[in-house]
Amino acid sequence: MTSTVTPTSTAAAAPAGKSPAGPARSARKGRSSTIIVTGLLVVALYFLTPVYWVLVASTKSTEDLFSTNGFWFAPTFALWDNIAQVLSADDGIFIRWFLNSVLYAGVGALLATYFAAAGGYALAKYEFRGRNLVFGTILGGVLVPGTATALPLFLLFSQLGLANTYWSVLLPSLVSPFGLFLCRIYSQATVDTSLIEAARLDGASELRIFHTIGLRVLTPALVTVFLFQLVGIWNNYFLPLVMLSDTGLYPITLGLNTWLSQVDRLPEFYELTTGGVLLSIIPLSIAMVILQRFWRGGLTEGAVK
Repeated sequence: MTSTVTPTSTAAAAPAGKSPAGPARSARKGRSSTIIVTGLLVVALYFLTPVYWVLVASTKSTEDLFSTNGFWFAPTFALWDNIAQVLSADDGIFIRWFLNSVLYAGVGALLATYFAAAGGYALAKYEFRGRNLVFGTILGGVLVPGTATALPLFLLFSQLGLANTYWSVLLPSLVSPFGLFLCRIYSQATVDTSLIEAARLDGASELRIFHTIGLRVLTPALVTVFLFQLVGIWNNYFLPLVMLSDTGLYPITLGLNTWLSQVDRLPEFYELTTGGVLLSIIPLSIAMVILQRFWRGGLTEGAVK
């Protein structure tokens, strides 16, 4: 009697629920994850190294700053003495510079974000003649560096009598072409036109629709624009240098550079500069920690639960 043998396939012989390609796929996924994590660690190290150096340098005296390893602490911990000198130097002028930076960056970033949101929302949700031309013209501002417009702005503000005032730094900070571009793109993608039409049928005004619907939906974009503007204005050096001559109006960046320029004559200004730099990065760190939760929350809004 002849018996018939039925071939058994590889897939049938494999355990149920497991694919032969599974281990290879898992290995490739593991290698990809390792590469990504390594890259992120390198980038994080690149950005955190200067911050670490500032933290270490602010704990040293001028002698220790040049006689010890720049990436490790000195035997003498002088952080509190350096901070006390920073706050008391020149009758507390650093506190004045700090408040000026808070005014320039805080008010400037807040108003710039609002104007960018309003402009981007209008360009995305309203149909009018020349809309694309207006958007293209504003977008062209992204391609113009701030250094190229500083001198014309100074001449204009001088004619208006606004040079060497708070307005000369604050007013240029209210414009954010990148913010308007981002808000327009985000409005087109996330603000539902039918929701706007429903609000209009309910009798809501255009401003109320923008404030109650538009701004809430645009939260992730607004946080992004605000952070970009905040950091940009806080670190701005060239515009205040051109506009201001009164040291009482200086922001932190210009004030610290004034101290740094005197280190050849008075070496103790190294301690003032390093301590001042440490204090200057604290507000930006706090803003990032506080605002990132709104950033994440807005990005996940509307997700499937």
